[in-house]
Amino acid sequence: MFDIIRYTPARADEWNRFVATSKNGTFLFFRDYMDYHADRFRDHSLMFYRDGGLFALLPANEEDEVLWSHRGLTYGGIIMNEKTTAARVLQLFRELNDYLRAEGFRKVVYKQVPHIFHRIPSEEDTYALTSVCEARLRDRSLSSAILLTTPLKWRRDRRYGANRAFADGIVVQESDDWAGFWLVLTGNLQHKYGARPVHSLEEIQLLHARFPHHIRLFTASKEGRLLGGTVLYLTQTVVHTQYISASEEGKRLRAIDALFDELLHHRQWHRPYFDFGTSNEEDGRILVEPLIYQKEGFGGRGICYDCYEYDL
Repeated sequence: MFDIIRYTPARADEWNRFVATSKNGTFLFFRDYMDYHADRFRDHSLMFYRDGGLFALLPANEEDEVLWSHRGLTYGGIIMNEKTTAARVLQLFRELNDYLRAEGFRKVVYKQVPHIFHRIPSEEDTYALTSVCEARLRDRSLSSAILLTTPLKWRRDRRYGANRAFADGIVVQESDDWAGFWLVLTGNLQHKYGARPVHSLEEIQLLHARFPHHIRLFTASKEGRLLGGTVLYLTQTVVHTQYISASEEGKRLRAIDALFDELLHHRQWHRPYFDFGTSNEEDGRILVEPLIYQKEGFGGRGICYDCYEYDL
């Protein structure tokens, strides 16, 4: 039997310690990251205890009788440690569902942690979703990742673009010019999609201040003008591009090609994967081909970000 306790801020240290030693958690599950947008979501995160010790976590929020794992995060699900066994995870889901029914929930929407973020294999929850919960795939988005130990060759146009950019004087470096990059990023998103970044400038600066080794900005510039850049999220196993953007001049001068030449060929990340993020619209149903074409040109290949749902 599990004791299922709803998270409160008084348990933040215990929560964070478990994430730090888990087999599939990343810094996104630390409360200092999750709670930056606490005003947008009604938190219903859960902590599972067994035999007097903390066994697992579920970052989650509630909305209209639905439990989401967690709607404010790119990925989520049950966070486990090395001692987790399949049989106990199946039992955890049975008891979780009983708890949720008693709390008046009608449905669960569950986002997995993609396997590239696992420190060691951690897909017991995936098995439980179908064997216990009879869950169905709600949406699937396609990301593009590189296995850094055996990277693919770049497509010729990407290689040519990087060489041309450096010949034109493009300089790539780590940067603290968050405001300058956010101006480029916001302008691009507004022009293409009528949208804004998920994070405001103030929010990303706050998160960078809290996680300076995990959230880093690299830019491509010429004669002091910021032409493009990328925000990297560094977990234990993945270098993930949270944002990529270039100005019109930066696109013309192939600044992004130069940027990723530096990041992929001249930096040592000591992590197995470099992940460019998803290239989809409409909850994964539409593939944005020009976007994934660029990522595949750098050697990226498909990784699925899956989201399931089931009725209680």
